[in-house]
Amino acid sequence: MEPLSTHGDFVVPLRFVLGLVAAGLGLAVMDAVMPRLPEGETAPLVASGVLTRTHPDEAPRRLATVVHYVAGLLTGPLFVWLLLVTEGFFEPGIVATAAADLALFVLMVGFFAVVVLPRSAVEPYRVGTIRRDWAASAAAYLLAVVPVVHAGSTLL
Repeated sequence: MEPLSTHGDFVVPLRFVLGLVAAGLGLAVMDAVMPRLPEGETAPLVASGVLTRTHPDEAPRRLATVVHYVAGLLTGPLFVWLLLVTEGFFEPGIVATAAADLALFVLMVGFFAVVVLPRSAVEPYRVGTIRRDWAASAAAYLLAVVPVVHAGSTLL
């Protein structure tokens, strides 16, 4: 068995750490964007409401915060995993990064819009605005995460 002595042995684990760090930045950006949107802060409350079977306006805010930050932090490493997968199809670089970015955006918005939001007790007239604001929040998150992971990955 060879010792882990070369820098290359640590590149993939370091990329996952980079994803976690980038996720923290992404959450900070998302947290700056969400209050500026009409229903921007509703998405975590929708998730909390679904988990507790309560209306989002009455959902536990602490649970909403925990769900928001846990999901946000884990999404950074998920982006790294998607990036590693797309790099298997394309050369590492901007095309693979863009493909992983698009895949994650569709996954983030799709999961919320198709799985979480329909299970919510939110009023039907609010659904379109909540969905749009979640898409904008997810885009802001990815605008912070993707460049950090891409740049960091090229430096490793």
